[in-house]
Amino acid sequence: MKTMKTFGKTFGLAVLISATAFAGAEAHVTFLDKQATQDSTILATLQLPHGCDGKATTEVRVKLPEGFVFAKPQPKAGWELEVIKGDYLRTYDNHGDKVKTGAVEIRWKNGNLSDDFYDTFVIQGKVSGVEAGTLLAFPVTQMCGDTVQAWDQLAKEGGDAHGLKSPAPLLKVVAGEGHGHDHDDMAGMDMTGKTGMDMTGMAGGAAPAGETVKAGDLEISGGFAKAMLPGQPVGGGFFTVKNNGQTDDRLVSVTSPASGEVQIHAMETKDNVMRMRQLKDGIAIAAGETVKLEPGNLHLMFQKVKTPFKQGDTVPVTLTFEKSGKVDLVLQVLSAQGK
Repeated sequence: MKTMKTFGKTFGLAVLISATAFAGAEAHVTFLDKQATQDSTILATLQLPHGCDGKATTEVRVKLPEGFVFAKPQPKAGWELEVIKGDYLRTYDNHGDKVKTGAVEIRWKNGNLSDDFYDTFVIQGKVSGVEAGTLLAFPVTQMCGDTVQAWDQLAKEGGDAHGLKSPAPLLKVVAGEGHGHDHDDMAGMDMTGKTGMDMTGMAGGAAPAGETVKAGDLEISGGFAKAMLPGQPVGGGFFTVKNNGQTDDRLVSVTSPASGEVQIHAMETKDNVMRMRQLKDGIAIAAGETVKLEPGNLHLMFQKVKTPFKQGDTVPVTLTFEKSGKVDLVLQVLSAQGK
């Protein structure tokens, strides 16, 4: 089967279509919330209601339109994740930084979603520089083994999307109150001050957030998590482990009362493609070595988070090492940009 990787500039798929066309595009693969406020950070939740002619879905590819920037996909248990980066057509402001490149395509790969089941695929991103009334199209390629279904058709301006066989999922951009209010600065992503839950006490004998804790010959320090959007069920956690002993050890599992599951992940970027995978065997901590879990590299992935992490909160975790046993650690929740 021939596949194509997308590099370079993303294409402008922010298209103006009539209200009739927008209503008609509501078929098959669609967004849970079909509207997005101007200049806001959102969770774009794609709904996948079925497979390909009865076959299970094994890969989902989503091309991102110009004007949907700083995109971060939500990992899914059992799926590998790729983020293909390229050039934007315009330059965007990200908290004072001028950004010209970013994610242009998201791929969830090597999964197995039966035709009998429904699932969602979530991308966090910011709608930036897009006029109210614009429809942002997100062409989707759904793969079921060797069978491929493309959801990429757009109605012509003034046309009726009801007649389209495979319409692309659309988000309609709407004006918000005070136009320009950005969830990235207020809704759990970059808040200041201490709000929401503080679960330090739930960690038993754990040291206060940010302090170094020990487990045998291991020293664990610099623990922090990133703030999340309201409703976002996945979060990231980070810390540093130093092995002062003469025996290799291994981080084998992590638990937390803040989430239904904590997975250990690795992320790497090669040729503008970022890949993330779960490390089911954990992380080796060699004797005399230091291993750092940090954004863009090794990290914890909190799945099914009960209450989204807010800046200023603390999140307790229990780390289990192969030889050093269990140790409680408290992560300080920082802004979405981390350290």
